[in-house]
Amino acid sequence: QVQLVESGGGLVQAGGSLRLSCAASGRIFSVNAEGWYRQAPGKQRELVAAFTSGGSTNYADAVKGRFTISRDNAKNTVYLQMNSLKPEDTAVYYCNADVRTSWYSRGEDYWGQGTQVTVSS
Repeated sequence: QVQLVESGGGLVQAGGSLRLSCAASGRIFSVNAEGWYRQAPGKQRELVAAFTSGGSTNYADAVKGRFTISRDNAKNTVYLQMNSLKPEDTAVYYCNADVRTSWYSRGEDYWGQGTQVTVSS
């Protein structure tokens, strides 16, 4: 019903920048909350940055001041601008959204397929 498609990952040197995009499509009535998570090899998936249902933003301490989440509601797209990248930012980055598909439905959790970000030292 709802698809999230990420793009923008790749290989970058330490200190460089990348911009991730996540486009949502399908039956979307409203988006309650959305954000970015990442999972490095051998580690649990963790929150990177997100918009709450109230519209405020949350950032992981490790990325504060370097990453910025933004969105274009008209395009149903959320972005993650990543600056001053470090090797420890290397991970698969996943887009997540809590989406209502109709006025009478509760929000459902959707995930993208993930995009690899690799930061070389």
